[in-house]
This record gives sequence, C-alpha cells and structure tokens, in this order.
Amino acid sequence: MRQEQYPHDDAVDLVVVGSGAGGMAAAITAARRGLSVVIVEKSAYWGGSSARSGGGVWVPGNSVLRHEAPADDLESARTYLTGIVGDGVGPALIDTYIDRGHEALDFLIENSGLDLEWVNGYSDYFPEAPGGRATGRSCEPRPFDARALGDDLATLHPSYTKAPLGVVVKQSDYRWLSTGLRHWRGPQRMLAVGARSMLGRLRRKKLVGLGSALMGQLMLGVRDAGVPVRLGTAMTELVTGGDRVTGVVLDDGHTRTTLHARRGVVLACGGFDHNAAMRRQYQRAPVDISWSLGAPTNTGDGITTGLAVGAALSHMDDAWWAPSIPLPNGSWFALAERSLPRSVIVNERGVRFMNESLPYVEATHRMFGGTYGQGDGPAENLPAWLIFDQTYRDRYMFASVPARKPLPRSWQRSGAITTAGTVHELAEKIGVPADALSGTVDRFNSHARTGHDPDFGRGQSRYDHYYGDITNKPNPSLGELTKAPFYAARMVPGDLGTKGGIVTDRAARALRADGSVIDGLYAVGNTSAPVMGHTYAGPGATIGPAMVFGYLAALDAARD
Repeated sequence: MRQEQYPHDDAVDLVVVGSGAGGMAAAITAARRGLSVVIVEKSAYWGGSSARSGGGVWVPGNSVLRHEAPADDLESARTYLTGIVGDGVGPALIDTYIDRGHEALDFLIENSGLDLEWVNGYSDYFPEAPGGRATGRSCEPRPFDARALGDDLATLHPSYTKAPLGVVVKQSDYRWLSTGLRHWRGPQRMLAVGARSMLGRLRRKKLVGLGSALMGQLMLGVRDAGVPVRLGTAMTELVTGGDRVTGVVLDDGHTRTTLHARRGVVLACGGFDHNAAMRRQYQRAPVDISWSLGAPTNTGDGITTGLAVGAALSHMDDAWWAPSIPLPNGSWFALAERSLPRSVIVNERGVRFMNESLPYVEATHRMFGGTYGQGDGPAENLPAWLIFDQTYRDRYMFASVPARKPLPRSWQRSGAITTAGTVHELAEKIGVPADALSGTVDRFNSHARTGHDPDFGRGQSRYDHYYGDITNKPNPSLGELTKAPFYAARMVPGDLGTKGGIVTDRAARALRADGSVIDGLYAVGNTSAPVMGHTYAGPGATIGPAMVFGYLAALDAARD
C-alpha cells in the first residue's frame, strides 16, 4: 500500500501491537534502551490473553530459580526442551531461549514490578524425560495490590473466571483447594487463602492474582518507562517502504491513520483464537471459537498482515489445547478434574483412549486421535466424556463448585453434564454403547484396586500426581467408580490460544519462506510460530517465550 493513503499520525521508533506479556516485555525493553515506543491495543482492555491466564512463567535459570531452586541448570533444561520438542523447531531457536531467557526475565524483574516465586512441586509436564524436573521450573506472580495501577485498573483485561467467594488464589493454592478436606493441606490452604484475602480487604488493598497480577506488575514497568498504551486501536495493515516494514495503519473506530515506525513493528497481538474462518482453514474439526479462552479480540490480525508482506507461517494446525467442559456461562478448562481419582474419559465407543492425567496439550491431541492438523474424517475420539461417580463429587471440587454441593441444574439442561443411577443408564443417556462403557468402568476399577493402569500408565508420572489425591491409595491418580449417581461431563477441544504463526529467527525477526529476513518486522507470543513446537514444556511455557522473544526483538530494534 502507499504510505500517503491515510493521514500521517506522527512517528515513533518502535510500534508494539498488542498489550500482553510479549508486547509489554518488548515495550519496556525498547524504552529502557532509549527508543520512543507506543503500544497499540485493539481491545478496550490491556493485558490480552496473558491477563486471563494462570500467570505462570517457564524460563529456566532465572534469578528466582537460582535463589529458590538452585539444583536446576541450563544444560539439563536444554536437554529436556530439545528432547520433547524434537525436529519441529530449529536448535538455534531453542538454544537462544535457554541461553538468553534468564537474562530477559531478570531484566524485566529489574525494570518492572514483577514479583515472582517458584511454584515448588509443579513439575515439568514430562518430568521423567531426560533433563525434566519433578519439582518444576515454573514461577508465578505473588498477589498484587492493584491500587498501584490507579485508573488503569479499570481497563485491566478481566480473567476468564472468578475464584469462589472472591478470594485471591495462586497456582500453588489450587491443587490443594481442588481436593478439599482430603488432606490437611486442603483446609490449611483454605484458611491461608481466606486470611490473605480478608487481610487485604482490611488494609483496603485490591489484591489480584494469577494473570491479573502478572500483567499488573508488568504495567508498572510500562508506565515507569513512559510508554503510552492506545486502547481501542486496531492495526489493520503494515506499511512498507521498499523491502522494509516502516509502520502501521491504525483504526480507532472513527478514523484511520498511518503511524510510522523508524526501527520497526513488533506484532504481539495473539493468535487467531476467535477467527472462525481461519480455524476452519488451518485446523481439524471440531473447533469452535466459543471454546477458546483466548482474548476475544484475538482474530489473527498480526498473522494475516504479516502474511500479506511475505511472512512464512508454521504450526497453524495446532493450538495450546485445553480439554474443556462447555458450560452455559463459558468453557471450563478441565485441569485438575481429569487427574482426580474415580474418573475416566471415554469416546463415543465407550472406551478409554488415553491417560486422562496427561498434560493438556497432549490430552487434546489424543482427543483428536493423535493428529492436530486437517484430517480427512472426524476426530477419532470426539465426542468424549469425563465419567465420575458420587464419591468423586463428595470429595473434590468440580469446575469451581465445592465438594458435596450440587452442580447447577443449568449445566444439566445445557447437556454439559448428564447424571444417571447406573453406568448402563448413563451410557444410554449420552449415546454410547452401554455394554462397552460398563466394561470400561469394570476394567478400570480392577486396575484402580491394584494401583496400576497397564492400559495407559495413568499415575506413573509425577505430573499425574500433582492434581491427584495423595491420600488416595495405592495410587493418587486411580480410584474406583462405584457410588451412584454417576456423572458424564461433555469434553471438547478448547484452547488457551492458537499456537501457529509467523516464522521468526533468534531475534524474533519475521522470516520469508526462503529464510530471508523481513526488515523492520518482529513477531512474538502467539503471533509467532512456537519455540515449543507441538508440545508444552511446563506451566508458563506460553508466556515465558513471549516475554523472552519480546525482549530480544526490542534489543534487535535498538541496535545501531
């Protein structure tokens, strides 16, 4: 397009498109390196999908881990990540993430309000793989007093769900809250969470946790660096001059203007989570934008504009999948629910097809039948159902509903939850072969009594136990389904955001299909192809790379 097509709206050194973790990391870094920077955000809120997330950050070797988990080392992390990712990602990209990640996160800790702690015991997702750590490498934000945000608090992107009773929880709390009174740590953690929230209110604090805390802390760094954030401003086109990206066309709902970028443009505006046409084009059915937990304004703008100037794309068939229950008020990410004893997942044939406790991306890959791209036919194991019994409900929280409390009737009316007095009757209600489901439950119960699952190995990995019930013997992940009524929760392939995007190099520079660099264009986060490939290293392995490569993009843009 011609630069003169729209009125000229000043110029800056670096335009950052998107206000999630990757965009804020790029903006803080660039501003601290002396560049003039502006963040443009399509939504009326700032924080993006990062604000809606659990707020975890998986960056090996950072200063928090060096202090709190000193047994970790970068070579083990390199061995682990290289091994689980395989051949789908170039080794240079993985090496850069391992070698520069701690530098990036430590810089952001020093130049923002980031206040992180190690989530001790939240294991890597493949802790038994070479280099994997059962004690984990994930860090999370401490609860944050959002009064420090002032008027900006009103435009912080809301979380996708609220904790019961308005309490402020951390990731490290949730595993114990989900098992209720089964272990002494459950009531202890309930009291601690309640006391934290009550004390905060007495002190007139506005405490937030998880992704809200992470993004609030980063916003302090954005403000301290003097970076303006333009909300409600969509990027519709990239401006080019010769072979270089030189700016963006912006639309604030009233006028279109051209904003020139002397050093470049960083695309950090998420994936195509809520673009139904793109999901049908690139991904295998069934996919439904209503199942995605990504920010509603993530419609692939960065990817499509990058494609228009010649950027190569990769991993577009995949996503940060999350097995979910389509509740009437929104999709519920079934994280702990799948790992608790006295539950199984079956397909429409009434049989199990995986270790139900698998990490969520891997579990959804199994729901699709082990493939994540366009298929010639329907997904092999969808529809699927999570089957559990009344003992499960008597003991454990389910989709934020405390143990023993009846599930909302609206969930049953919507078809998300089905109940019956027998397994045979339940099978008939959900439309699976009754004899097959009864046989599956009987076989699973016999394995649960021995504590060993020879079919799929559930309960063998330390990760399986994290959201299990450690008081359940002989295996925290296995338990018999025996007590009526029995329940079936419909399971769908939800996601935390799409995974594919623009192919980039070690400095997050956008690349063409021939490997050449598109000068002046960078892509990070879910706008870029993932350093994690088709897998997921551990809690925070989406936000961690977004922040690290946002930092590296800014450093490259600031070079003389």
